[in-house]
Amino acid sequence: MKTPSFLPYKHYLCLFTLICLTILVYLPGLKGGFIFDDYPNLEQLAQVAQSGTWQSIYDFSFSGGAGPTGRPLALLTFALQASSWPNAPIDFKIINLFIHISCGLLLYWASSSILISYGSDKNKSHWTALLACGCWLLHPLFVSTTLYTIQRMAQLPALFSLLGIIGYLQGRKILCQKPIISYFIMSFSIVFFTILATYSKENGALLPLLILIIEFCHPSLNNKPIWYWRGLFLWTPSLLILILLCRYIDFSSNPWPERNFNQIQRLMSEGRILCEYLFRLLFPQIEGNGLFQDGYIVSHGLLQPISTLISIGVIIFLIIFALVFKKSYPLVSLAILFFFSAQIIESTFINLELYFEHRNYISAMFLFLPICMGLVKLSDKISYKLISFTAVVILSILGFMTFERSTLWSNTDRLKIYWAQHNLNSNRAQINYAEVLWKHGYYTEANQVLEHALKHGSQVAIGLQLLNQKVQLGSATQHDINDIQQKLTTQKIDGDVTWRLRWLVQTIVNDPKATQRYAHGILHVLQVVAKRNYAVNPDFSALNMFLQGQLYGALNEQQSAYFCYKISAFSYN
Repeated sequence: MKTPSFLPYKHYLCLFTLICLTILVYLPGLKGGFIFDDYPNLEQLAQVAQSGTWQSIYDFSFSGGAGPTGRPLALLTFALQASSWPNAPIDFKIINLFIHISCGLLLYWASSSILISYGSDKNKSHWTALLACGCWLLHPLFVSTTLYTIQRMAQLPALFSLLGIIGYLQGRKILCQKPIISYFIMSFSIVFFTILATYSKENGALLPLLILIIEFCHPSLNNKPIWYWRGLFLWTPSLLILILLCRYIDFSSNPWPERNFNQIQRLMSEGRILCEYLFRLLFPQIEGNGLFQDGYIVSHGLLQPISTLISIGVIIFLIIFALVFKKSYPLVSLAILFFFSAQIIESTFINLELYFEHRNYISAMFLFLPICMGLVKLSDKISYKLISFTAVVILSILGFMTFERSTLWSNTDRLKIYWAQHNLNSNRAQINYAEVLWKHGYYTEANQVLEHALKHGSQVAIGLQLLNQKVQLGSATQHDINDIQQKLTTQKIDGDVTWRLRWLVQTIVNDPKATQRYAHGILHVLQVVAKRNYAVNPDFSALNMFLQGQLYGALNEQQSAYFCYKISAFSYN
């Protein structure tokens, strides 16, 4: 049986249906609120909205500290929506969904162009690209990228990377007929869209490497761009990225004082995580542990746990297979090498948290191509109606799972409770659960959640949240303050700790009664901590002095407050 011809009206009808289905399954989740990193990254939007000037938009766009570039393009898109902060998260989520759909359509274009370039039948290429695009668009793993507002920073590099890939492939297509125009289009696409992608998020700098992978897996040696052009525009920037990454190599025992892992442990853990990503992409589930992965078990050796060695073995096997059999199975090689190449910044040497689902947004783009091509080719041997039915079932299952996950994300409080119940090892999940209970007036229950979590380990972030809640109730004791002092001087600091410490001080200075009761005690804690193990961390030292200044100011000790603020300012500079 032959595959049905891909006529223009079928083309547009299928794409339109796919877009409508994507909107439908994501529709419930648009009602969800802001969460987790949305607040620290976007809280300054209130000032942008209040000012309403282009200067404030400019200042916010270039105020980012999330990465080396500051990600100004991504922040600009948020600044243009400042009037919707913080009361209309749906406005931000609608834009994220629009970007997700745009990426899906561009992925269809890029996939069909790659397949045709690789020599596949044009008709089969279109059907394969459509099915693969549908699998990516409707995959439940990407709900946490699309509906998590701040992860627009992960979406925009994907959008610009796809535009760069398409531009490159379109230029390559006319290489024989119009070489000068072809090289101009390819060169411009790589340079221009790499810049845009990188200034959205740093992994956008991988675009030349990703295009190099597409070119490397090409089954034909004919009509390739000349070697010195490839060397300049593909190999050189790719090697520069690898050299830059090598600068981060530090196999010392404690390179990151704020982390509970060193670099070797991170690399071993990422082996397990990459395999878990692949498993969840190929065997999707509605909801896993969500955003809160701070409780992920770190690998302390190849056999601790044993899955570390197995995962590393699987990765080595996949990469060797992709390299050895790239001529026989170019799409399989593309899927494998593209996936691992796109993870090379966020899943190797750099001091980042171990696990985030959004890291698969780019890397999984071509993962489904070989599977879908295999399915489409079966139509030559069995009824295409059966193949079409199978494709519809696959997309329907993915759509249903995404709809269910989107529905869960529609209620932020319910989502936090779900994560806490299914992720007992995550401090963040338990703290967020306590915050939900507190917000609804269940003060005793909120304290009990944190007290129970503390039994699993003496975690300073949980202790700070518990102390904050007790301060608000006026029930905190000197024993509680001494306990948090002990935790702060013996445990590692991280972003969660500094955030909770800031909120504790803010709670005290905003309440005159709390100031009277607790300001001196917390001042003493900060002064003790400043002289102990955190003194080596300049960022925390500056924050410490700033918080002391706030407490002195609340106590009307203005000279001491000025002194602390001055030291803090010099520390930051």
